[in-house]
Amino acid sequence: MEKNTVVMKFGGTSVGSVEKINNVAERAIKSKKEGNNVVITLSAMGDTTDDLINLASKISNNPPRREMDMLLSTGEQISISLLAIAITEKGEKAISLTGYQVGIFTDDIFSEAKILSVKKDRIFSEFEKGNIVIIAGFQGITSNNDITTLGRGGSDTTAVAISAALNAKYCEIFTDVDGVFTTDPGIVANARKISMLSYDEMLELASSGAKILHLRAVEFAKIHNVIIHVRSSFNNNEGTWVMDTESLNEKMEQAVVSGVSYDTNQVKISVFGIPDKPGVAAKLFEELAKASINIDMIVQNVGEKGIAAISFTIKNEDLKIGERVVEELKQSLEIKDIEIDTGIAKLSIVGAGMKSHPGVAATMFSTLGSNGINIEMISTSPIIISCVIKKDRIKEAVKLLHDIFGLGK
Repeated sequence: MEKNTVVMKFGGTSVGSVEKINNVAERAIKSKKEGNNVVITLSAMGDTTDDLINLASKISNNPPRREMDMLLSTGEQISISLLAIAITEKGEKAISLTGYQVGIFTDDIFSEAKILSVKKDRIFSEFEKGNIVIIAGFQGITSNNDITTLGRGGSDTTAVAISAALNAKYCEIFTDVDGVFTTDPGIVANARKISMLSYDEMLELASSGAKILHLRAVEFAKIHNVIIHVRSSFNNNEGTWVMDTESLNEKMEQAVVSGVSYDTNQVKISVFGIPDKPGVAAKLFEELAKASINIDMIVQNVGEKGIAAISFTIKNEDLKIGERVVEELKQSLEIKDIEIDTGIAKLSIVGAGMKSHPGVAATMFSTLGSNGINIEMISTSPIIISCVIKKDRIKEAVKLLHDIFGLGK
């Protein structure tokens, strides 16, 4: 009988101490003894990645991204080798492998690399030797043998990519919470665990600030139809299943609103006084794309006499590069003024049922308006409504929307 392949990913908090690493070792050994081939993907221990970033910042305000990837990839090497030692100490066979040793090939966009392919040979040869295979998350290798990292939360993507390559039954993402909640339980006490989400709902929650799963991990899972089980590393409770809910035998009535998410890691850049003519916006966003900056929300206002203003939001960490790009375009695009606003946050509601229920946006906006919360930007799609508000009102706004849509029931 062919063995099932089980892929488990553990985040930084789940391997933050020797005691926690021993707990992960016990889980891995238990799964192996149940007759499975076991792959474990790990993040760096606790705050290791932040500590390494701080270390680099003491030397340079703008370190080369290639060198940052070389530095940050060391965090995962510590955790995977410690876990291999722990499993061996408990009498079971294990081997730790870096992204390079496995053959996780990526493009060459340092610090935000995308996985192109995963080799299976080394993993299968280690299974044949009876090893639990422990793989460094968050990292890969280019065709030039340069080390890359996959962006914050990239270990999730590593685990999903490996699950797809090995045709695993599902991919278990172990974290410090019991699953995906209707909103951040740290803000709303009666936030509920969601038992099942579609890939699209999870994609929207991840892209709008829910930090439970890496966005690209969900994209990868959707493309390759990898079922994800998000659960706690500290208990055996069932968590949240992320899958193709459309193909389930029993057609479920989808929630109008499944969750409220927020993102405070946002900054708004506004350019004023630009000519309202074809090609101006294209040039602006082309140059930002060349600098590998992802644009989130965009609003263009046309004033009098053919003069326009464009506002857009980007991640906080891209601000310096974004500001530089816009400054360099000031003359060629005839930009009169540039304004930066770091005091904003994005607030979103997500739900597959919104497609067939009118009035959801009206409820959201009237709730915020009646509580004196001003909306600066709006974007919508069939299953998400997002708006930009002041950062200092975000917690209050999350509570209001969670309450008005009855998510705590």
